[in-house]
Amino acid sequence: MSSDPLEKYNAKRDFAKTAEPAGEIAPGTGHRFMVQKHDATRLHWDFRLELDGVLKSWAVTRGPSLDPAEKRLAVRTEDHPLSYADFEGTIPKGEYGGGTVMLWDDGLWAPIEGKSATDLEKGHLHFVLQGERMRGEWLLIRLKPRGKESRENWLLRKIDDAYAGGADQLVEAGLTSVKTGRTMQEIAEGRKAKDLKTWPPHKLLPARGEGDQPKAGGGGSPRASRVGKPPSTTAARRSPSPSRGGSKPPKFRPLQLCTLVDSVPTGNGWLHEMKYDGYRALVAVAGGKAKVYTRTGLDWTDKFPGIAAAAADLPVETALIDGEIVAFKDGKPDFSTLQDAISGGGDGLALFAFDLLELDGEDLAPRPLVERKDRLRPLFDVADDRLRYSEHVVGSGEKLFEAMCAEGFEGVVSKQADAPYRGTRTKGWVKTKCTRRQEFVVIGWSESDKAGRGFRALLLGLNGPDGLRYAGKVGTGFSTEKMLDLRAKLDALARKTAPVDVPRAAARGAHWVTPRLVAEVAFAEFTAEDVVRHASFLGLREDKPVEDVVAEKPAEPPATTSTVKISSPDRIIDPTSKLTKSKLAAYYEAMAPVMLPWLANRPISLVRCPQGRAKQCFFQKHDAGSFGNHVHHVDIREKDGSTEPYLWVDSADGMLACVQMGTIEFHGWGSLIADVEKPDRMVFDLDPDEGLGFDDVKRAAEDIKQHLADIGLTSYPMLSGGKGIHVVVPLKPQAEWPAVKSFAERFARALGEADPGRFTANMKKAERKGRIFLDWLRNQRGSTAVLPYVVRARAGAGVATPITWSELKDIDSPAAFTARDLDTLLSRADGRSLTHWGTSDQVLPEV
Repeated sequence: MSSDPLEKYNAKRDFAKTAEPAGEIAPGTGHRFMVQKHDATRLHWDFRLELDGVLKSWAVTRGPSLDPAEKRLAVRTEDHPLSYADFEGTIPKGEYGGGTVMLWDDGLWAPIEGKSATDLEKGHLHFVLQGERMRGEWLLIRLKPRGKESRENWLLRKIDDAYAGGADQLVEAGLTSVKTGRTMQEIAEGRKAKDLKTWPPHKLLPARGEGDQPKAGGGGSPRASRVGKPPSTTAARRSPSPSRGGSKPPKFRPLQLCTLVDSVPTGNGWLHEMKYDGYRALVAVAGGKAKVYTRTGLDWTDKFPGIAAAAADLPVETALIDGEIVAFKDGKPDFSTLQDAISGGGDGLALFAFDLLELDGEDLAPRPLVERKDRLRPLFDVADDRLRYSEHVVGSGEKLFEAMCAEGFEGVVSKQADAPYRGTRTKGWVKTKCTRRQEFVVIGWSESDKAGRGFRALLLGLNGPDGLRYAGKVGTGFSTEKMLDLRAKLDALARKTAPVDVPRAAARGAHWVTPRLVAEVAFAEFTAEDVVRHASFLGLREDKPVEDVVAEKPAEPPATTSTVKISSPDRIIDPTSKLTKSKLAAYYEAMAPVMLPWLANRPISLVRCPQGRAKQCFFQKHDAGSFGNHVHHVDIREKDGSTEPYLWVDSADGMLACVQMGTIEFHGWGSLIADVEKPDRMVFDLDPDEGLGFDDVKRAAEDIKQHLADIGLTSYPMLSGGKGIHVVVPLKPQAEWPAVKSFAERFARALGEADPGRFTANMKKAERKGRIFLDWLRNQRGSTAVLPYVVRARAGAGVATPITWSELKDIDSPAAFTARDLDTLLSRADGRSLTHWGTSDQVLPEV
């Protein structure tokens, strides 16, 4: 038996005919992995791990899946040389593996903690990947041999960790090379990367050092390693602007602050985040540099150099990001640890980003929160533990609060999902705390009777209507080191008299200080005398002015229902499903946080059926002034030069105001009111002839998806809720309407000419006989398409529902979801942001 592990590799290839590298053992780092998408006799993904000087290789027939329940067959193939890791190109037809090869993923791997690479010889390997597409924990398991199998069959499976996701999410979105940015078609055509508009390609992760490797167990429980679930990996990322380096940083602006409440607000109009135990920060990024501001606008970049350095590498030209800087202790944010980290130079800190106020010169503050977070999420899909996206849940705030309290976290912040960013304290952002805690002003200290102890307790104060007042004492929570450090600060602020009136018993033996220090204190309650009970010191706050420290009293829970009144609530909207006007309003109110990222700030047309869908219905696109203050209009120039007021909404109240006026359906332009001339999506509506079944439509949609993928465009299907499917292509709003319309028309007509028995791009009824009309006319200025999660004015009240391509296989109707399926739709949408559906910087290719 040969001792050369590359003997099989070399024997299978004629290197005079193929551009593949000859097999030679070579030294490497021992930690690299890569995946090559290979369109040979059958499309597959070659998964390779560097080990013992070669690439151990498996052919994964359907590509890697992020779904832990999905086990993908991985057939072991011959070892490959390390030089093969960067191979991308074509293998001549007739040669072994003849076809197109793309470098689809690239990164580093390591066995999880406690395991070894030698486990591979035992038929299993549990490992961590840090790639540009594949991340977190994975498992390879060898199947028992059957009969006379000539190759080893293994299973590749994703472990259920912070990077888990949809079954085909990676392969559907990953259409271009991580090395050259080329599609499979461009590689097959021999197009040079430097000739493409997308060259140079943006890397999905920061550059790696030669000796870097993923930490063992780095893809483990998000609770232990990454508080809050990171977003699933997506293929499309933002790339820095060519002008990066000369942009002015966004200016500091006042922060939106929370109101303390006793209970978590209910209803689906709220999204809920973990309350982080840290320092609020506003991060301004521009030109490859970043500044970190405190909540009052102080420049603390020098205190958080690591955060600033990481933020400077974000793939933006400019950005203004709101978040919280934390330090961890036992896997949880800890304020005391944060203070120690700041005094030690700022190492080990992380920024949890929860809002995006500006991006590349665009002011996002007026947009709904759900849209701002969707724009924020992909920016933080980076392999840097200093930058983390703050995940949230829609509804279910009470359950999150219970879980946070049970695990020792501080509490929950709840935010109105459809609200703009307001730079003040509002009831649109509220906080619910597991234990009471807040800031107090230090007004003095009492002597300790123990040697070497700096003091017994701090005396506390709070600002009120009549100025600073006494608020009690705190005598626990101090380490010896902190106590001595505090004593030095207190001595520097010593004064002879008390700065406030203090009860005689509390003032006995006290030493007074000028009130300049602010302490964070946890406590059980305020007593009847308005002083703290069972207080514990957490740390000093340098980011909050003394004059802002007041008693935080829980306000009344905010309203959880719409302010819009629905008249004639029992009117039947759909006789088939018995859907009433009030039930339709309740559906849209509950779905508003999910719908607004698509619906808000977009010119819309309404399908109004004032007497229900069985009676007369009509389209309305212009504002007649009858909808009230919650529905807005934007003036848009028409073809004849006149200007008309088009409708748009930005809140749940706006949606319900339309329902009150008899609206059932919402249809939207393919562009936003910010720039109506540049569409952010392209839609192909598959409208089947009467004699065709839904299976025919599904197969057609799959084919269109593949044709789009061949030219580098990611798409997703949306069940129309009526007869067909919409194939939706998210776009960067860069090209104007004439270019998008031209592309869509040429694409549709090319399909019709290539397969005239199935498709037609001609809208005439006579041309549709037995065929599917590929409606490209949605992609012109002024045209609209039904928006996601809209209830259709059709029998059964079907809902237009975005789904994944893998889900489409098992769906048997374009109206598979109806207004009765509210809970199911909410559950499906939880955690799926716009980025899940492929929102990206896609631009139209030259075809």
